[in-house]
Amino acid sequence: MNRMNVRRALYTAAFLAALLILWQAMYAAFGPRVLTPPWTTFVNAWNMLRMPDYWPDIAESVRAFLIALAIAFGLGMVGGLLIGVWRACAEVFEPLLVNINTVPKVALYPVILLIFGLGMWSKVVFGALHGVIPIMISTIGAVRNVNPIYVRCGRTMHLTRGQMLRRIWVPACVPEIFSGLRLGFSLTLLGTIFGEFFASQKGVGFLLMNAIDLRNIPTIMSLILILVVFAVVANSALLAVDRKLHRQA
Repeated sequence: MNRMNVRRALYTAAFLAALLILWQAMYAAFGPRVLTPPWTTFVNAWNMLRMPDYWPDIAESVRAFLIALAIAFGLGMVGGLLIGVWRACAEVFEPLLVNINTVPKVALYPVILLIFGLGMWSKVVFGALHGVIPIMISTIGAVRNVNPIYVRCGRTMHLTRGQMLRRIWVPACVPEIFSGLRLGFSLTLLGTIFGEFFASQKGVGFLLMNAIDLRNIPTIMSLILILVVFAVVANSALLAVDRKLHRQA
């Protein structure tokens, strides 16, 4: 296991080094009108995080994202479990959910704005909309992949459907459900930031759109770097938990 961890760390370091080299090469090819070099971007992002003027927008985005994430996780897991335990229901709803998931969410944003208006809840709903269906589909698949021996044992013991859900399906599905939650995390973050692009007066996405309008390349690169670092660190932590759950399963 230690050897595997060392190998994984070496691969990660090599990938990051190649990424930085490519970034520097792109800067040399396109110049400051398109992007900033790596070191300058890191310094600018650090200075931005030290400035109090940006923290209200960062806090707004974090708050919207956490609310959207809670909605996506809750509805996705509960809905997926309830649909998955009824095989006939899953056969009907899973193809519908897959088809709905292919619809570009941007097309629904005007409707969301008309219902919720400008402000926090429009981007919360837009963010949750990106994550809830993938989590639900993943949860349905997790229920389907439960070892049938567990289900037969529960029926032999005459467990009710609620007891089966609580004692068999949920514990057996946890590793695969968590894998779906990791995907939902990334998609919900993406949806929340997109929601701030279109109709928001506050947030990281709002700052990014203003910087794009002004062609403020240093600010654009700094904000993108902050978002990427946050997403990578959070996803790495979730991946570590995911691997641990699958090892214990």
